[in-house]
Amino acid sequence: MESIPVLDDGVRPAATVSRRHRSLILSALTLGGFAIGTSEFSAMGLMPEMVKAFGVTEPQVGHVISAYALGVVVGAPLLAILGGRLPRRSLLLWLMGFYALGNLASAAAPGYWGMILARFVAGLPHGAYFGVSALTAVAISRPEERGKAVSLTMFGLTLAILAGNPLATWMGQTIGWRWAFVLVSAVSIATVAMLAAFVPHAPAEPPKRALDELRAFNRLPVWQALAIGAIGFSGLFCVFSYLAPTMLHVTQVPAAWIPLGLAGFGLGGVLGNFAGGWLFDRLSFRAAPVVLLGAAVMLFLFPLAAGDLRTLLLSTIAIGMMGGLGPVLQTHLMDVAGDAQTLAAASHHAAFNAANALGPWLGGLAITAGWGWTSTGYVGAATALAGAAIWFWAAATLRQPRREACPAA
Repeated sequence: MESIPVLDDGVRPAATVSRRHRSLILSALTLGGFAIGTSEFSAMGLMPEMVKAFGVTEPQVGHVISAYALGVVVGAPLLAILGGRLPRRSLLLWLMGFYALGNLASAAAPGYWGMILARFVAGLPHGAYFGVSALTAVAISRPEERGKAVSLTMFGLTLAILAGNPLATWMGQTIGWRWAFVLVSAVSIATVAMLAAFVPHAPAEPPKRALDELRAFNRLPVWQALAIGAIGFSGLFCVFSYLAPTMLHVTQVPAAWIPLGLAGFGLGGVLGNFAGGWLFDRLSFRAAPVVLLGAAVMLFLFPLAAGDLRTLLLSTIAIGMMGGLGPVLQTHLMDVAGDAQTLAAASHHAAFNAANALGPWLGGLAITAGWGWTSTGYVGAATALAGAAIWFWAAATLRQPRREACPAA
């Protein structure tokens, strides 16, 4: 039986944490994920309000979204390394406190460039929080329930797509877009309070040297898992990013239906998240191609489904279930990262934000080339298949002798 990772701050393993205490810790971690997910996706729903407030175009507001994603990519490995000197309980508290401040800065941004900077800063703790959160959840759970534990920490992120994003959009339309980020800050502060109350104190072990953790991180299986996420998952964002114009110009429904279409991704994400954890607990890393190949089929069928509202909504739910890839890859990284647990777990979210940039870019190329709005489905299917191909390479690597599988170069 595989052993669960031991947190370097000594957070007690499953055998010494009661069921009620474990539920409280997981609830706190989930609430933090909800705050982060609401903030990450709120800019998409608040785009019309920001256009009016800053006097810029929609593509320029798109740079606000990209600034956040860039913050995640930069901050995930950086804060994971710098935070290695802290007990993980303390690191969680600092990361969520930092996140509250970043969103308050977003709410108070005086102009467009100030907003760009604020969103970049807000994105910095995103990946490190989810990485440390996943490690905490695994350490207090039984070995056979590691996938389920990780899926619970990511449940907040998928729930934010389903409920947090529509709530932020409604607030932006009724009382002002800045209040949406104030809400995120309030939820972040509530998360800090819950983490402080429920995650036990424990002394940290001697800190690891950054170079030692980087050497442990620089292994081929780690990079392969990150590549599966960055490339394979980009198909979801390819369709998600262009869903609004697809519904307007292909499905030909009023704009009022667009939030329902976006909520379809959220519902699919919630279902897929729990399914991914369940699959990993039964299939381990073999769950990844199940998710990717199933998603490739759904993405390939998306152009056929987009012509009718009913089939389009079912399609968005099915494609959203691709979110099951998240807990699968996050848990697998814990198995292959060795002494670079925190860095690898945080980098997982940097990879998924790279997918958030790659998918819309590839979809935009297809649309600009004249292939139509629904070509995003075919592009997404191709990236999902590419992710599956990387999985077969990774599986072959893991079957090799250890001395051959470990080096990245």
